Amino acid sequence: MIEYTSFTLENGLKVIVHEDTNVEIAVLNILYDVGSRDERPDKTGFAHLFEHLMFGGSVNIPDYDGELQKVGGENNAFTSPDVTNYYVTVPAQSLETAFWLESDRMLGLSFDPRVLEVQRKVVIEEFKQRYLNQPYGDVWLKLRPLAYSSHPYQWATIGKEISHIADATMEDVRAFFYKHYRPDQAVLVVAGNVTEAQVRELSEKWFGPIPKGDGYKRQLSVEPPQQEYRHIDLYDEVPSHALYMTFHVPGRYEADYYPADLLSDIMGRGKSSRLYLQLVRKQKLFTQIGAHMNGSFDPGLLIVHGQLAPGISHEQAEAAVFEVISSLGDLTEEELEKVKNQAEATVEFGEVEVLQRAMNLAFCTVQGDTEEVNRETDRIRAVSVSDVLKARQKFLTRENCSSLFYHAKPELHEN
Repeated sequence: MIEYTSFTLENGLKVIVHEDTNVEIAVLNILYDVGSRDERPDKTGFAHLFEHLMFGGSVNIPDYDGELQKVGGENNAFTSPDVTNYYVTVPAQSLETAFWLESDRMLGLSFDPRVLEVQRKVVIEEFKQRYLNQPYGDVWLKLRPLAYSSHPYQWATIGKEISHIADATMEDVRAFFYKHYRPDQAVLVVAGNVTEAQVRELSEKWFGPIPKGDGYKRQLSVEPPQQEYRHIDLYDEVPSHALYMTFHVPGRYEADYYPADLLSDIMGRGKSSRLYLQLVRKQKLFTQIGAHMNGSFDPGLLIVHGQLAPGISHEQAEAAVFEVISSLGDLTEEELEKVKNQAEATVEFGEVEVLQRAMNLAFCTVQGDTEEVNRETDRIRAVSVSDVLKARQKFLTRENCSSLFYHAKPELHEN
C-alpha cells in the first residue's frame, strides 16, 4: 500500500505527496501528459526532442546539471508514446533546489538557437545509431505502421524519419512547449523524507506563479479493429532470421488488460514459458523467444518476438507460435498461479525504491485515478483461468495479427 496525499494548485498542477521517513532523500518527479501520440504526423519526434531540450537551460538557469550537482543531486528523464517524465533525486535538505530547477524549466526554456542545434544533432545521431545502424533497430519503424493504420502509435517515439527533427524550427519548438509543458498538463509527485506542509509551501512558491496553458484536449484517431492478417518482410545484415508478431490488446488501464498481460506471461515470460519450452527446448525452432505487453495507455500490443534456429523458415516458425496459442486451452490453475506470483513479485519489487513509487503515483494520476496504484495486486489476483482463455480467443487470432519476417542476408554468414 502506497500512502499519499494530494492537492491541486490554481493553475491546474496536480501535486501528490508520498512521505517516507525511512529514507534520507527526496524525489521530485514531474510527469508531462505529452508523448509521441500527441505529435502531428508531419512533425514527429518532438516529444523526444524536448526530453533533450529541457536539459539545455531555462529562463534563469543556463546550466541545469551544474546547479543540481552542487547539492549532490541526480536526474534523468524518459519519453514514451504516452508521456514524458523527468525526475530528480536530492538529499532531503536540498529539496528546494529541485523545486527551483524544475519550476524554471516549466516557466520557460532559454530557447537558445545553439541549444536547439546541439540537441538536434544529438537526437539525429541517436536515430542513426539506435534505429538505422543497429541490428534489428528498424523493426519498430516498420512494425508500428503495419500494426496501426490510424492511431498515432503508428510511429516510434524517436519519430517517423530524421527529416522531421532536422527541419524543426524554433517556432515549432516554442509552439510545442507552450502547448504541452504547462502546469495543467503535468503531475508533480514529491516523495521521500518530506512533509505535506513542506511540499505545499514549496509548490505554491515555485510552481504557483506559472500560468496555465490554453487547455489542450487530446483528440486522437481511434484505431479500428483489425480484421485481417498483415505481413511484411525485411532484409538486412543481422545475426539471424527473426520473427515479430503483434496482436491488438486493451490499454494499460482497461478492464481486460490483466487477463491479456498474464496471457503474455504464460506464453513468453522466461524459460519456463510455453513458447520457450515448446519452441526452443523441445522443437528447437527458435534459439530464443519471448512475449510481452507494451503497456500503452491507449489500446496497445501483445508482442511475440524470437530469433529462428538455422534452417527454420519464418512460415514454419510462425505456424508453430499459433500452435502454441491453440494449445493454451489446457491452461491449469497451477500454471496461472505461477505467473500471478511472478506478476505480484514484480509489483512489490517496483515499490521498494521511493523513486519508483513516485513514478507509479504519477502514472496513475495522469490517467485520472491515483488510487489505481494500490489496486494492481488485487486486479492480478482476480484474474481466472476463464478470463485468460477468453482473452486468448478474443485477441490472439490470425485476423488480429501483424507479422514481420526479418531475413538475415546470406552474405553475413558466408565466412
